[in-house]
Amino acid sequence: MTQDWLACIGNTPLVRLSRLFPRDRGIAVYAKLEMLNPIGSTKDRPAARMIAAAIEQGLIGPGSVVIESSSGNMAISLAAICSRLEMRFISVVDPKTTLQNIRIMQAYGAEIERVEEPDPESGEFLPARLKRVQELLARIPNSYWPNQYANPHNVLAHRDGTMREIVSELGRVDYVMGGVSTCGTMRGCAAYVETHRLATRIVAVDAVGSVILGGSKGKRLFPGLGAGIVPPLGEVAFMDEAIQVPEAEMITGCRQLVRRESILAGPSSGAVVAAMGRLWPTLPDGAVCVLILHDRGERYLDTLYDDAWVSRHFGDTVLAEPE
Repeated sequence: MTQDWLACIGNTPLVRLSRLFPRDRGIAVYAKLEMLNPIGSTKDRPAARMIAAAIEQGLIGPGSVVIESSSGNMAISLAAICSRLEMRFISVVDPKTTLQNIRIMQAYGAEIERVEEPDPESGEFLPARLKRVQELLARIPNSYWPNQYANPHNVLAHRDGTMREIVSELGRVDYVMGGVSTCGTMRGCAAYVETHRLATRIVAVDAVGSVILGGSKGKRLFPGLGAGIVPPLGEVAFMDEAIQVPEAEMITGCRQLVRRESILAGPSSGAVVAAMGRLWPTLPDGAVCVLILHDRGERYLDTLYDDAWVSRHFGDTVLAEPE
């Protein structure tokens, strides 16, 4: 019997997507169900590891105040973990953060600090949120910033966890595909591949409108995938291939996933499904592929799974039954 739910983070299921992708040419596609982490996303892994490392280093303990900038999943994970470890948590958010995510954070006892205006130089909210983090750190005693954007434990959580688990279960893996925001997940997978000298190709998936993989900055509605500035963990290339996906295709990917595989996932997972469809014609026969499905779809019921919301932002064509 496991005594503490924190010990249940990781070791998420790996399942065959047998209905979404055809069983031709001997290609096998698996999904790593990161939404089945205890708090509901792949961010549980780095959140737990960053906090554990800070505790081991004597930087924080019961009564400390953890402050982080997050659009959703990282903040939710930190809120739950800090609550369990008797620490305060303050999440710095911006107007794109959904009310649903804010309510989940608050249910765990998080305090919400809102940034209403973007950074005047870049026009992006992330620099403004990071500036507010620094202001809070200077003002609040016994406070600590995990800095998910540059913390090496963000990467190590996936090197030693996510990718190790995939390889341990499947043996040979030809492609691993996942979304990027801080770049911790995919950089960690790449680090495992490099350390163990594997032939696995790392495919990074980003949103159109994000600049992480070299695209042009543009409007993005969904949090948690992409960014208007390149995070420190993404400044050095780590992927073998990069695919950018429009948000309309993310919606289609999510709806295909739930209709055909009965897996309810968030927009970054829909992006990965869409990117797999683009990559499919170039895959060699017999390829073994893994898609990282990052979070639960329940957090997006009022957006990408709401027909009225989708129609208002993307038009009715996106609502057509997927091929």
